[in-house]
Amino acid sequence: MNTMLKLVAAVSTAALPLTAAEVTGKVSLKGTPPPEKVIAAVKADANCGKVAQGDAKTRIYLVGPDGGLANTIVYVKKGLEGKTFTAPATKVDIDQAGCMYQPYVSAAMVGQTLAIKNSDPFMHNVNVQPKVAGNKGFNIAQATQGKVDEKSFEKPELGIRFACNVHPWMIAYVSTFENPFFAVSDDKGNFTIKGDLPDGKYTLEAYHQKGGAVTQDIEVKGGKAKADFTIEVKAAQ
Repeated sequence: MNTMLKLVAAVSTAALPLTAAEVTGKVSLKGTPPPEKVIAAVKADANCGKVAQGDAKTRIYLVGPDGGLANTIVYVKKGLEGKTFTAPATKVDIDQAGCMYQPYVSAAMVGQTLAIKNSDPFMHNVNVQPKVAGNKGFNIAQATQGKVDEKSFEKPELGIRFACNVHPWMIAYVSTFENPFFAVSDDKGNFTIKGDLPDGKYTLEAYHQKGGAVTQDIEVKGGKAKADFTIEVKAAQ
């Protein structure tokens, strides 16, 4: 009887779901970045001028009042070797609205669907040419408002560039990962990585399209960990 109780207890314990983990932190910018520029061509364009949402600006270094850096991708780079993960059924939305890509920086798992939409009442095109072998490029026209094309990438790659050849200032970046443990910092530089990340030691990387990448070793204990990063302004090239 005692043996049976032990077996039942063991099975019950094994069936319990993993505790959801949270890795939180902040990305800050060191140095003074050049000011973002107004993209005058947006309002000057016959079509875009009608849908422009205020003054469109470049989005190279978006910094909050206390130095927090937006649009930085933080992800688990090491510590999950040998593990495989299934891409979620949820889609990552990328919109062309007001003659700008929204969001400017996003992330997805390999195999996860990107829903690319044209919200403007005239034609855009989506020209994407990845650099990693196995990721297929595409160049598609979206001639009508509300048009949605679905694409995905099969290999991990940082900073896949999305561009519109009709309106050359329209740029966005998508990064893809083999695991679901990643996040993009918000307008205050804060990020939260959520999911069933087991307790253990990992290496995080914070990647900014212009500022580059920095890494940090962390240890998740009780489903929690904290990591802050500093990205330095790169000299003009």
